[in-house]
Amino acid sequence: MYKTGEIISNRCLKGDYYQVIFYAPEIAEKAIPGQFVHVQIDKSSAHILRRPFSINNTDPAAGTVQVTYKVVGSGTEVLAGLKPGAVCDLLGPLGNGYKLPADDEIPVMIAGGYGTAAMFMLSKLAKNKGMLLVGARGDADLILLDDYRQQGCDVQVATNDGSVGTKGFVTVLLEDVLKNAPAGQKYRFYACGPTPMLMAAGKLLCAANREDGELSLDHVMCCGVGACFACVVKVKDGDTFRYARSCSEGPVFTAGEVYYED
Repeated sequence: MYKTGEIISNRCLKGDYYQVIFYAPEIAEKAIPGQFVHVQIDKSSAHILRRPFSINNTDPAAGTVQVTYKVVGSGTEVLAGLKPGAVCDLLGPLGNGYKLPADDEIPVMIAGGYGTAAMFMLSKLAKNKGMLLVGARGDADLILLDDYRQQGCDVQVATNDGSVGTKGFVTVLLEDVLKNAPAGQKYRFYACGPTPMLMAAGKLLCAANREDGELSLDHVMCCGVGACFACVVKVKDGDTFRYARSCSEGPVFTAGEVYYED
């Protein structure tokens, strides 16, 4: 659905990372974890295409939708400069989101960089807060960790440069969880982050017979509604694969659905 979103606040979290809150009550009421909004930042020809942003959080009572983003180009640079009162055109909520864990399941959320933004609603709504396994290049790319801790999540960190937590990729933390899972413990796995990380995590989950783990396969999107086929990803189709539209058939797929290229 097309809706206008008036900016309530737009602030820098740290470095190039920002958080914007839109007043968009219809979207706030319907959004579920893992969905996204397609944002037209302004009407200029330079930014005619919308930008997809994961929904970080909502407050249905206040009618607000929160998005956490990184300034990576001219579009997000313009967005970072918008002040309260400015209005963007929003399309959403879009896509298929995460399934909430059952009351007796412990969510294990695997995030790369600002993949933490896409799973925060999941941690908020889950009965058991579980754990967040987050990987980043270094401290500069770690965001929202205190928000997860305040929810009651066990936050474990891996950084490429070893500046925070374990030195290495987040998959090192995932391997440890899979290896040392207590007998009878019901885990449910979720992941969001860069594609190489998601592919590595998906392979680990499948090897551990956790094919129901859910991966958010974010991709460069154009229309956001499944019409243009610009955002396709490979999913299994018998012994081969087919292309699935990440905007409408995803972005969330199970680890068992994804086609992995060796």
